Amino acid sequence: MVSIKEKFEELRDRHECALIPFITAGDPDLATTAKALQVLDQNGADIIELGIPYSDPLADGPTIQAAATRALNRGVTLESVIELVAEVTPKLSAPLVLFTYYNPILNRGIEKFLKDIYAAGARGLLVPDLPLEEMDFLLEAATAIGIAVILLVAPTSTDERINAIANRSQGFVYLVSVTGVTGIRQEVATRVEGLIASLHSATNKPVGVGFGVSEPAQAKQIKDWGADGVIVGSAIVKRLATDTPEAALATVGNFCTQLKAAIK
Repeated sequence: MVSIKEKFEELRDRHECALIPFITAGDPDLATTAKALQVLDQNGADIIELGIPYSDPLADGPTIQAAATRALNRGVTLESVIELVAEVTPKLSAPLVLFTYYNPILNRGIEKFLKDIYAAGARGLLVPDLPLEEMDFLLEAATAIGIAVILLVAPTSTDERINAIANRSQGFVYLVSVTGVTGIRQEVATRVEGLIASLHSATNKPVGVGFGVSEPAQAKQIKDWGADGVIVGSAIVKRLATDTPEAALATVGNFCTQLKAAIK
């Protein structure tokens, strides 16, 4: 599997913006998650984020919180997610990024966690509740193992903090488009355009924008503002939970195709 850096280099050579969908592992079940990852991969996803269900998801809005709760209630564990990743990643062309909170990493042991997810096929990691000031050991261990730790920039970040985060982030920089948690929103904050420009001034690393992107027109707007990637989560998670698994997978595939067409 290619690295996140290599994937963005491929896309830049083709002058393309990356589509980065997010789903929650185990919702509605692990078998459907495995199929959904392949559907996303086959319908325009360039990088895929997979959320590991967690009982206290501070950065997630109601849709993803509910998905995580349903998965946990069905007995989905970190171990079962890693097994799923190992099963599915050989079938994917898009590199896989795991989204998790710090406590499961700490509980497993940082180096063991990183080695296990790398061996399973993951190539990136997002840890939204670990601040930059406490990232050193995780970043150093991940670099040695081959996992790109992607850091988040908030809309309220100062220029000094934007520069610091951009300097340390690996793979790409994740720009949060709104204050607050994830979720579907009708409009994307206009301040995002200036933040994208600020990040491009601070780094030559790709900039991905997420939180609140829910329709193709919003994805196109973010791409036109200069983003290198558009991240879509709640809108996809909601579609997966709305119908029978077969119908939901078809809906997600169509939605993914529409999103990619909007940002090509």
